[in-house]
Amino acid sequence: MKTKPRIVYMGTPRFAVAPLKELLDKGYDVAGVVTAPDKASGRGLSLTCSDVKDFAISRNIPVLQPVSLKDESFLLQLAALNGNLFIVVAFRMLPKVVWSMPKLGTFNLHASLLPDYRGAAPINWAIINGEKETGVTTFLLDEEIDTGDILFQQSCKIEPEDSFGTLHDKLMIIGTDLVIKTVDCLTEGEHKPMLQSGLEAQMGETHLAPKLTKETGKIDWDDSPEVIHNLIRGLSPYPAAHSVIATGENLSPVKIFGSNFLIEDHDLKHGTIVSDGKKTMRVACNGGFVDITDLQLAGKKRLSCKEFLAGFRSISNSNFQS
Repeated sequence: MKTKPRIVYMGTPRFAVAPLKELLDKGYDVAGVVTAPDKASGRGLSLTCSDVKDFAISRNIPVLQPVSLKDESFLLQLAALNGNLFIVVAFRMLPKVVWSMPKLGTFNLHASLLPDYRGAAPINWAIINGEKETGVTTFLLDEEIDTGDILFQQSCKIEPEDSFGTLHDKLMIIGTDLVIKTVDCLTEGEHKPMLQSGLEAQMGETHLAPKLTKETGKIDWDDSPEVIHNLIRGLSPYPAAHSVIATGENLSPVKIFGSNFLIEDHDLKHGTIVSDGKKTMRVACNGGFVDITDLQLAGKKRLSCKEFLAGFRSISNSNFQS
């Protein structure tokens, strides 16, 4: 081993906790953690911390929470940690003054097989686009987003029943192992990174994974059943695909978490609800139907279709709006 790694770990959500935990459990030297500032949430606007901060505190790891990654006081605190390897998992874009600091470099764990699905929401977009395979990649940071030289990759099959939630957890486990492998190889200094340009030429078409917006999750009932189903599962359980149920003059926003789909010819208007009023709710769309299995009215609890129909007696006079 040429240089013992002294790690500074950067991340924010639950996805980033698992690799950090594994590093600590295996005895790696984690000098400190960099994560997002606490933010106000809830009706009382009380401050809540990130999942990574919460875990780091439980392990007595020093935590830095800069508002700006270029702030001089933060850069001094970061340098004082004496890290020779920085690891980034589900964080924000780093300025060069940060990622160029450690001697062993800075690498990022990204939840796709780069160069495919560069961007903020790769897990969601892979499912939304109906992909059958995705994976995780570790790569060295450079000045662009998700374009640095690739260190390692591990593929993962996307099952038909996978949602964002289930695929997230699969990739979190695979990614944790890849982080450990990458740390060991960078420490030994024997692994040769691979340019993304070569892979990009082989792939031909690649996809982007931009940040999700409210418009992303809006269901268009003029789409095909499979497209709508993939949108629902690609955004479940968070932030969730959404639509509006119209009952006469009343409009009820609704989030949809679970679905199945059926290809079938029909002459119903798209958005028409076909229901037995007890257990099933099928929505007409372009070339078939989407069966809704889990949903939530605004301000209410998430319910199964059966539970929802028990309390929504006017379903036969309702329809979904595009």
